[in-house]
Amino acid sequence: MNSTLIWLVIGLSFCLMEFFLPTAFTEFSMGMSALLIVPISIILPYFGVQIVIWMGLSVGLMVIIRKFLIQRKVTGVEGAQLGKTLTTISKGDIGRVKYEGNSWRGRCHDNELEIPANQSVYIIGREGNTLIVIPEKLLIE
Repeated sequence: MNSTLIWLVIGLSFCLMEFFLPTAFTEFSMGMSALLIVPISIILPYFGVQIVIWMGLSVGLMVIIRKFLIQRKVTGVEGAQLGKTLTTISKGDIGRVKYEGNSWRGRCHDNELEIPANQSVYIIGREGNTLIVIPEKLLIE
């Protein structure tokens, strides 16, 4: 099997993995870099050199893509979005929260509170793929 076909398979695999297992575009940038290596592998047949170029392109694309990702940190309740717990969020633990029609990991802002399932919560922040929530009843009372 020649290196062009190897890079094509690697690139498509990484792009598909990003679709099924989101990693904040890390796999996508690695896949796109591998696809960019496909035409380079025709001109430059040295596999070791191709790997070095692929690693450099991957890091470069990751840096560029992360600059364009929106990092929203809501510090107060103003502007906070409403979601609903799918599972119980135990004290200091992580559960599941439904937000904008998707299931997210969720953690209570106060590690001493437990939020039962099917409760409305405000999303007040995000750390990676984990939403930071507070119970809606906490603000109403």
